[in-house]
Amino acid sequence: MEISSFLLPKDKVSFITTSVSMKVAMEQLEAYHYTAIPLIDSEGIYIGTLSEGDLLWKLKNTPGLTFDNMDQVPVTQIKKRIHNECVAINAQMEDMLVLAADQNFVPVVDDDGVFVGIIRRKDIIEYYTRNITD
Repeated sequence: MEISSFLLPKDKVSFITTSVSMKVAMEQLEAYHYTAIPLIDSEGIYIGTLSEGDLLWKLKNTPGLTFDNMDQVPVTQIKKRIHNECVAINAQMEDMLVLAADQNFVPVVDDDGVFVGIIRRKDIIEYYTRNITD
């Protein structure tokens, strides 16, 4: 089976770009009930994944930073405490499964590193559960 069969395409996934502020990132996480969100640059290249924890640590460790002035902090200034790996669209299932064991979702990129979507761990588990119990 190809990993593309698990792909939730970019147009159905919320993501943020490197040009947004910390406030926008927090609003996106809240609006979509995400705990982490893909971060891409202006060319569409996957840069990393920003988590709620990253935002909280930035808030805690930045003197004078409050909810009222988070719009002044670019997401590029937020340290990502966990590096979520991405997988190429033509990767082997084993590569994707190894990453999905440690991540809620696996970002998927094309051959140029352009973000094309995600594979949710939930979808993988549901697929294997259906096939094991059938």
